[in-house]
Amino acid sequence: MIAAVDCGTNTIKLFMGTPTRAVLRTSRMVRLGQDVDRTGRLADAALERAFTALDEYAVLLREHGVERVRFCATSATRDAANADVFRAGVLERLGVEPEVLSGAEEAELSFAGAVRNLRHEPALPVLVVDIGGGSTELVLGDRDPADPTGALVAREAHSMDVGSVRLTERHLHSDPPTPDEVAACVADVEAALDASPVDPARAAQVVCVAGTALTVGAGALGLPAFDPARIDQAVVDRAAVGDEVARLLALSVEERRALPVMHPGRADVIGAGAVILDRVLARAGVDTITLSVADILDGIAASLA
Repeated sequence: MIAAVDCGTNTIKLFMGTPTRAVLRTSRMVRLGQDVDRTGRLADAALERAFTALDEYAVLLREHGVERVRFCATSATRDAANADVFRAGVLERLGVEPEVLSGAEEAELSFAGAVRNLRHEPALPVLVVDIGGGSTELVLGDRDPADPTGALVAREAHSMDVGSVRLTERHLHSDPPTPDEVAACVADVEAALDASPVDPARAAQVVCVAGTALTVGAGALGLPAFDPARIDQAVVDRAAVGDEVARLLALSVEERRALPVMHPGRADVIGAGAVILDRVLARAGVDTITLSVADILDGIAASLA
């Protein structure tokens, strides 16, 4: 039994099972990246929330007899001056040193996880979009001609320092956000895309992973609840995604929390995440997107094979 842990800016996710099949998949929203963009440090309250979640995970690892664990930390931990406090807490609770991934490593693991369970042959090149709390990964990939199985591999990857938590803290201070705040958020995303070496316009197909895109996609589909079985591999019209983004930006946090597909811990930052998704898709120019429940967590798990 193996375990993979993905610790991001907003969520800590756990995968237990074999490298290719989950026995248990769960997550906790801890907002580890609270105020990191402003202070450069992990807040004491955020560390406490994260350690509480890891105490729960430690119990699960013992109960399931997990033998190998890979713990990967991403954007918030990369940026924090006091990341050593977090590393020590992880080691104490789980017995493993967290790996602080570079943006490129994060992007490649996201791609590996997203494409491994695609049910239909993708149009190539395929762009994987992973919108997190602190960063957004863009990865273009296609078939490896040297691989007899024709495996999909990442060719170009880039991590942009724009994410749902980071941009909410920077720009979206009103509830709901004002047009000027949204415009500032859009400008930040557009600047990041201008600087990105990965051009979404080159994509023939876009696969979107992680909570922001899955929540926006579920809303665009009109689902009565956040149901991973119905969300995974769903194809969503780009126009419907745009309508859902506009709707979310017009709602207050309390109104978002009342939506049947919304996790309460995502309601206050989903607006900024939706802006990132909308701007990436505007550049991609695709008519539809594919949603994938498999993500970086699956890429981390597969690396333990």
